[in-house]
Amino acid sequence: MKKQVILLTDAEAAPAIELFESLSSAGISVLAHDLTATEERAEVHSERSPCPLAVLYEIPPRANLQDLSLVLSRAHELWPGVAIVACRRAPTPLSLGGPVGPENQALKRLGFRAIADSPPQLPALLRHVEDAVGTGDLKLPEGFRSIPDSRAFSLPKSVRSQHLRGAFALLASLHLASDQKEAGLAALAGVARLVPADRWSIFLVTQSSPEALKLEPLANRNFADAGVLLFDHEWQRELLDDVAPSAEPESKAAHEAAITFEAIRKIENGRRVIALPLVSGERIVGVLEGRRTRPGARSFSRSESELLVTLTVPIAAALSNSVRIADAERLSLTDDLTRLRNARYLRQFLVNEIKRARRYRSNVAALFLDLDDFKRINDLHGHLAGSHALMEVAAVVLPSVRDTDCVVRYGGDEFVLILTETGIDEAVQVAERIRTKIEGHQFTGGRRLRLSLTASFGVAVFPIHALSPQQLIACADRAMYQAKAANKNCVRVTADPEMASKDDRDEFALVESLQFQRIPGEKLIS
Repeated sequence: MKKQVILLTDAEAAPAIELFESLSSAGISVLAHDLTATEERAEVHSERSPCPLAVLYEIPPRANLQDLSLVLSRAHELWPGVAIVACRRAPTPLSLGGPVGPENQALKRLGFRAIADSPPQLPALLRHVEDAVGTGDLKLPEGFRSIPDSRAFSLPKSVRSQHLRGAFALLASLHLASDQKEAGLAALAGVARLVPADRWSIFLVTQSSPEALKLEPLANRNFADAGVLLFDHEWQRELLDDVAPSAEPESKAAHEAAITFEAIRKIENGRRVIALPLVSGERIVGVLEGRRTRPGARSFSRSESELLVTLTVPIAAALSNSVRIADAERLSLTDDLTRLRNARYLRQFLVNEIKRARRYRSNVAALFLDLDDFKRINDLHGHLAGSHALMEVAAVVLPSVRDTDCVVRYGGDEFVLILTETGIDEAVQVAERIRTKIEGHQFTGGRRLRLSLTASFGVAVFPIHALSPQQLIACADRAMYQAKAANKNCVRVTADPEMASKDDRDEFALVESLQFQRIPGEKLIS
């Protein structure tokens, strides 16, 4: 009987002619299967066809692991026990020089039995796969023995097809999470709908050496009383619910999974525990842990373990991606030179703090700092020395404020400090303390120079001098120019408010009074 392989196709690109030619010359027929086919068509097609030698998929040049995990799950569902082989698709002229796709090591960890770098390699590779089916000689890389053998992969009987599709759709979108906590909670909500447990948790690996392994809790959810979990509109609302961190430490199985890179199933103190490493690239980023704590609970099965191993791929990728997203966002809000916050962050911070001050009837102080005659440093010693001096100013200012305050490089040699819950007298004291430090500091300019600097400060306080973020910064800026006019190197407080109209002040007074009117049975109006 002629050997046959199933070629998975999609709408992205037609299969390479060279692939058909290479397999045909080796006496292997190719039967194409459209990944976008309906479930009914796929089932009839798979029942009538003889058991294929392998399922073949061409890896596009720009493929990502999340999409490939969906392809694998679909292939496992349609052809359980059949090896899945990848062949890299030749890059098009438009894709030359672009991303080359995942490395072979990552593809094998994902679940591909073997990878051909070009179609001519396929016949020999398929013969190797065919021989390995009977002998079990084809092994995964050392350190990843927990990845399930494709021949033995099966899904838990309790998993319905619509739940499977919903879970993978959810996990495939995890890379859109803005931070690790959001990605972790979304992942747990998806996992719990496939494999029931009383509690699911994700721990981050902060120290990866076996001698100093440390796991930090990222997200956890208790599902003991959740009942039947469905993929409906309720899960979106559920993901928005805040979840209190668990005080219970990670299990021994979680530590073992992080060290061995294997899925661990154990019974600890009468509880059924499963722990799986979350691996991204060559690095372990965390551990997924499930617990069944109720009396008489059954242990996690092998099929559940195999399904969870597959799910760890997009979860680990999402956790890694969320870190990169957070880093990119942090960089967009950070001044490149001084590493202080920038004006974009100042707007966000000040709006939030003034909202808080309105609600709790507190003050927010703004200090506008401008270095005196800073241009002469650039003129005499060059802009590199001036840039280094600005970094030194930042190092002098930061220790003088609290963690809850905000220090911003506003532009050039101007800095803005926002002091939360701070009145006029305290703000002036902080400004005077920083002014004295700058005046007494010897700046090196990065070249062992002995440079002296002074600064002029303007102070304004919400809601005494201004009623909005823009007014507050403008008042502090105006007070700084008053300090410049008073021979520099001094602190000035803005004069009585002039920018706010009488209507504005009447409206603010009304809002203040409403904030503290308590209606019986209701929360404070804000």
